[in-house]
Amino acid sequence: MTTPSEIPLFHVVGFSGHRQIIDPDGLAKAIAAALESLRQRAPGEWLGLSSVAEGGDQLFISQVRALGMSWHAILPLPRSEFARDFPPAEWEAVERILDQAEHVRIITENGTRDDAYLDCGMATVDGSDVLIAVWDGEPARGRGGTGDVVSYARSLGRPLILIDANTLRVSRENLEKLERVDSSLAKLNELPATMVGGAENPFRAPSAIFAFQQKCDHAASRGAPQFRRLIVLTVLLHLAATLIAAAALSYGLHLAVVPWLKLLCITGALSVALLLRHHHHSHHNWVRCRLAAEFCRSLLATWGLPRAAPLFEDLDMPEVRGLSRALHILHSRSATAQPVPIEEFRKTYLEKRIDDQLSYYRRQEARALPMFNRLNLGFWIATVLAIACTLAYAVCHTAHIEVPEWIRSTVFYFLPISLPIIAAAFISMISINDLQRRVARYREMQVVLEESRMRVTFSQTWNSLEKVVLKTERALLQEVIEWHSLTSFAESH
Repeated sequence: MTTPSEIPLFHVVGFSGHRQIIDPDGLAKAIAAALESLRQRAPGEWLGLSSVAEGGDQLFISQVRALGMSWHAILPLPRSEFARDFPPAEWEAVERILDQAEHVRIITENGTRDDAYLDCGMATVDGSDVLIAVWDGEPARGRGGTGDVVSYARSLGRPLILIDANTLRVSRENLEKLERVDSSLAKLNELPATMVGGAENPFRAPSAIFAFQQKCDHAASRGAPQFRRLIVLTVLLHLAATLIAAAALSYGLHLAVVPWLKLLCITGALSVALLLRHHHHSHHNWVRCRLAAEFCRSLLATWGLPRAAPLFEDLDMPEVRGLSRALHILHSRSATAQPVPIEEFRKTYLEKRIDDQLSYYRRQEARALPMFNRLNLGFWIATVLAIACTLAYAVCHTAHIEVPEWIRSTVFYFLPISLPIIAAAFISMISINDLQRRVARYREMQVVLEESRMRVTFSQTWNSLEKVVLKTERALLQEVIEWHSLTSFAESH
């Protein structure tokens, strides 16, 4: 039973089969039994995915609907082209079946028919957790036939339920690989619900999805570990140990406390490094929550569109695979339930999405740029001073110029050792905080959003507005994915 801030788990069973069926009634019972066994095997809601050709496809659809399951249609060609493969009377029946589909996806807008059928079969496998195939065991009679689809599924190790087209004997392959639960989604659902003061749901998305996004965002904000600060601390402790050693050598310090100070700095750096490894799990949780929150934020921003935007169609990230599938299915179900006037959607999207993101990236740049400038200036000052001290030492040593002892100790010995280390520390802190890339990315995103703002303002039709919104959200998601890659790399090191 879900709570108001949980996202349901969905499983997809795909289908491929022959058009010519020997025993329709027997096959229908075999398909129904296979579907029921899957529902018993894995919790969550199962939905069917198939094309709508005569024979096996339509039998599968009828059994899916009879069991109260949702069905998503996947067509190799646009409807007008696909209709050419059916007699007119039969196509009328197909259109009535398509009206029952919760979502219709077109695979190929152009290209040869054979290629389109092959691509459709492969996309069915890609979009499924399990494939049911009604197959006679023979090679495909045409490109993209059931034999090709089964071969592709086997090459991926996809769970298969094979129903012999002649004998109706059922065999199973790789069903042990079926993931009964999505552990990442389960952990996100387990997060405690939170009420954020002043939070609003401007795009009128279902309250459960909005509440889910809010609790993921809250968990990410509250649990963000200070990894960058801890890594900087290790650099500073190593720097301190080096400066103590350099001072001892340069000034002839033989105090008993000096080696203990060096040991304290080095062991402190090691302790911080061990602390980083110990908090590996919290870092992973933080990344997962932030990724989920931003994916939900993008989806919520498209909720007022008249159809579900294919935001996650080309994304395959294990951390959000179950979440992105669930979000798309839920959006498909309610895209037309509460139509929003285009003027209202445009105004809301400009104010609550584009302007909010512009403000966010401007704030981030205002924070990152001064830090980058200070650290960069520190690097150049330390580097130039190191060169000057080394040059002074070289000139005085070559010309046999006598200088006071304090200048010799400080300018000739201590600073040439310590300044390059200090310069390296400045560069390390720029790299650790990813400042150079972040500043450039913040500026780039502002340009993208400013352009999107102009395009949204002048979009007068749903079609043009949808294209701009989809392009904008994919740019924002790309930034999130880039951040995820960088933080995951840092986590693994």
